[in-house]
Amino acid sequence: MSVVDHHPPTAPPAAPGPGPGATRPHRRTLARPTAAGLSAATALMLCVIGGVWAFIALRLNVATLTDSADNAVDFLSRTLPLDFPPAGELFSLIWQTLAIVVSATVLSVVLSMPLALLAARNTTPGTGARLVSRGVIVLCRAVPEVVFAIAAFRVFGLGGMTGVVALGVHSVGMVGKLYADAVEQTDEGPRTALRATGAGRLQQITAAVLPQALPSLVATALHRLDINLRASAVLGFVGVNGLGYALSTAITTLDYQRAMAIALVLLLLCFVAESISGAIRRTLLQDVTAARRPRRRRPERQGARRAERPGGTAPARPSSGATAATTAGADSTTATMGTEAPTADGGTAVRRGLPRWDARRIRRTTWLVLTVALVVASAVRSGLSWNTLRRGAESFFPTVGDFLPPGTGGIGGQLWADLWVTLQIALAGTLIGLVLALPLGTLAARNVVGSPRAARFFRTVILLVRAIPELVLAIVFVVVTGLGAVSGALALGVGSVGLLGKLVADSLEETDPGPARALVATGARRHQVFFGSVLPRAWPAVVGHLLYQLDVNLRSATLLGIVGAGGIGYDLLNAARVLQFPVVTTIVLMVLALVLLIEGLAVWVRKVYA
Repeated sequence: MSVVDHHPPTAPPAAPGPGPGATRPHRRTLARPTAAGLSAATALMLCVIGGVWAFIALRLNVATLTDSADNAVDFLSRTLPLDFPPAGELFSLIWQTLAIVVSATVLSVVLSMPLALLAARNTTPGTGARLVSRGVIVLCRAVPEVVFAIAAFRVFGLGGMTGVVALGVHSVGMVGKLYADAVEQTDEGPRTALRATGAGRLQQITAAVLPQALPSLVATALHRLDINLRASAVLGFVGVNGLGYALSTAITTLDYQRAMAIALVLLLLCFVAESISGAIRRTLLQDVTAARRPRRRRPERQGARRAERPGGTAPARPSSGATAATTAGADSTTATMGTEAPTADGGTAVRRGLPRWDARRIRRTTWLVLTVALVVASAVRSGLSWNTLRRGAESFFPTVGDFLPPGTGGIGGQLWADLWVTLQIALAGTLIGLVLALPLGTLAARNVVGSPRAARFFRTVILLVRAIPELVLAIVFVVVTGLGAVSGALALGVGSVGLLGKLVADSLEETDPGPARALVATGARRHQVFFGSVLPRAWPAVVGHLLYQLDVNLRSATLLGIVGAGGIGYDLLNAARVLQFPVVTTIVLMVLALVLLIEGLAVWVRKVYA
């Protein structure tokens, strides 16, 4: 007979705790700082300190703006009423500008595709080709478009071809980089399947890589179209026809009523173009999402098909790979299958027809036809022809010889001093843009404000600011505050709100909502959720965008010197006017070295905080 013990089991002995005089073990809540993290934080702090120093050195304060209030009132009185060109002339200017911009964007896409395939890791034939193509892309991005315009003017002379080449070659810097990134992010599965069937490299790229990257490629081209439209105003100051040239002529003759009227037309044109391209990008992404969404069969159709089979039972379920292949084949067969027709031997044959003309296919075909028509009309209006290209090819190498070797023209000290001023303008403008864009971008993020209507309003404000070309802002501030670096810094500060505010809002909206929902569940308020969850997770991306804005502002500060906003851009324009092309090359190399330094810093900081 067994004896049952009714006593409860004895609990295991507790671990001995610390005595009265012992210290509790320290629990680490923060990660130990690394050398790379401290170095990156130090570099960012130096950038902020440099921006504050430049802000003070340029004497950007309330007193400066107050002293310029009378100039602002006087300028406003000289611009009103606005003097618009006649309707026919205005339409001709708009169409000339759009033709140059569209043709330049198409040229950048044509040049960027092979460079991107050579620069992407998954499609490049070797390391050497990848490094060379990446170097070409960086060079195109670092050299300002006005420098390409000066060289193209020597090759092609007056006409739209100069603007097309200048904007198109410079756009390769951005379009080629984003295209290479899109190619690298494609799924390797379809390409591996084609390789297993014996397909060559070109077949793999055209059938597996490019179809996946197509939405990103189209979105990048549309985004670059907006940028080129704003940049076309700068090229007018070096002789490229269009709204920019009309604006330059009005400024030169001090006809501010005509100048501000043309500036308003350019602003509205940029706003409309960006709104249309944004709608097209969103529609394209919706089509891609709908195409990737799996189709679900209705239960009644499944039952009907099951009943049609012999015995009314479902067949054995194939493996996952066979299922995918069968589904893909069924979809294509359904799209192209026609009616069954008897053959000579008594059998039946399936007549294949064209794919169905559903609403999605009609919409995409319509956009394709309109795009092709616009490209052809733009090429004709811009004056593109084989004869022009042939004459340009014949004078290409002599023109390159005019720019080599680099020289200073006896003003080397002035060039270094003006480069320093350009850096100050870029730093101060980025600091102003950061102070204005952070709150505006935060209010434009839907997951922060909680009100779609308020977020949409601030998004519209950012879009309006972004539609104003920096050159127009620089002209206004030059007239109000006078010639010098102050006007350039203010123009870049206001202009940075458009791009940086949009990037900040996008970064905040792209954060993982899980941690924020967890804080809301604990009773946290909206500002606690923002500072405790949303901002810390979006901060690395915001830092990367800030350094990118500094890179953009440095190139823009060079261009703004053309209209008297200070810096090395004024030396660049003067050297081009007196045909001192070796000095132009020297200025380009100086700016290029500074741009590459900032870009290397941005890449390193993003890698540390990734």
